[in-house]
Amino acid sequence: MMTDFRTIIDKYYPADSEVRGILIAHSRMVAAEALAIAARRKLDLDENEIVTAAMLHDIGIVFTDAEGIGCFGSEPYIRHGILGADLLRREGVDEKYARVAERHTGAGLTADEVGHLSLPLPPDRSYMPETLLERLICYADCFWSKPRPCERKTLERVRQGMARHGEAIAARFEALHGEFGA
Repeated sequence: MMTDFRTIIDKYYPADSEVRGILIAHSRMVAAEALAIAARRKLDLDENEIVTAAMLHDIGIVFTDAEGIGCFGSEPYIRHGILGADLLRREGVDEKYARVAERHTGAGLTADEVGHLSLPLPPDRSYMPETLLERLICYADCFWSKPRPCERKTLERVRQGMARHGEAIAARFEALHGEFGA
């Protein structure tokens, strides 16, 4: 099944909205990063699937309260992954894209971390990227921030950010870096 990410973005992100511009610019950078990694590492992934996953991974930000990126919803930003996954499932999008949205945050989150950190996420499941596509988008996303998506974070800056969340998360990022880094 071919997923047209443009139709979904058009449905939920008005053409003249700040958040649409941020979402698209950020997602394009993640897509370019992921495509470059896939080519360099000769990953057995379809380029169209990589682009679609990258363009939809943050689809749930519109429901969050993150004024700095033009989001005026009511949900905490940490929930954008599960909100996006729910939206994609309602839209009948292939489950692989919903899973990318749900599992791309940071270097992934375990169910134990969700509980230990008291995150506003359902505590009965893991948010760890499992498939090659999930891991690739998770890793590529670490290097591109919002609201300035055209500014690529350095590896050191990403490492510092992961380290702030604990040794386990930093170690998971290092595993992703081992798999996808230069």
